[in-house]
Amino acid sequence: MKFHEVVPWGRNLAEYKLMFNLSDADLNNKILGCGDGPASFNAEMAKLGHLVVSIDPIYQFSSEQIKKRVQEIYELVTSHIKTNAHRYVWKNFHNVDELGQARLATMEKFFLDYEVGKTEGRYLVQSLPNLKFFDDQFDLCLCSHLLFLYSEQLPLEFHIASIHELLRTAQEVRIFPLLNLEGELSPYVEPVIQELTSNGFNVQIQSVAYEFQKDGNQMLKIIRRHS
Repeated sequence: MKFHEVVPWGRNLAEYKLMFNLSDADLNNKILGCGDGPASFNAEMAKLGHLVVSIDPIYQFSSEQIKKRVQEIYELVTSHIKTNAHRYVWKNFHNVDELGQARLATMEKFFLDYEVGKTEGRYLVQSLPNLKFFDDQFDLCLCSHLLFLYSEQLPLEFHIASIHELLRTAQEVRIFPLLNLEGELSPYVEPVIQELTSNGFNVQIQSVAYEFQKDGNQMLKIIRRHS
């Protein structure tokens, strides 16, 4: 993993609930967070007594290293969003500065929890498409801002292999968003749905109550049928 290419940008529990249509019952499941990065989702869930294991290659780095990287990319990310403001829905955040401050506050919650979470085994250095988990180790996997979003960087074969691996470790997988970085529907959504459906999985596109990228208010929900 090349650290200079990493863009740490975390989201909080309230956003995860909206992005993934999470019910109170969902929160009581054993949850795998895939590509969580510096999200505060795990930290907030742990405080509430829920079990989440987050995986991300970025966890090979120390808190200080990730913080330094956040400082390096912060202006670049916020400038890019400001330049492309028309691609976003300014409802939860009124402007780029408000968004940026919210992201920094979220990531600070992550940093306060990070070292403790690592010792507790809640933040693990793992990468798709090969995970070191048992079959059915989790009830639910949430994949945030990784698959589909990075369609240009990650080929279709990687997406299919990764989703099959997630479905090996969890009964149900939810992926958000379905758009790529350009704000367009990923060209992989349809072939992924066809592949999974042909293999007997229950696959649905569901609308969610979260939209920051314009038209980015859908997730893919995949359930492994009981054999």
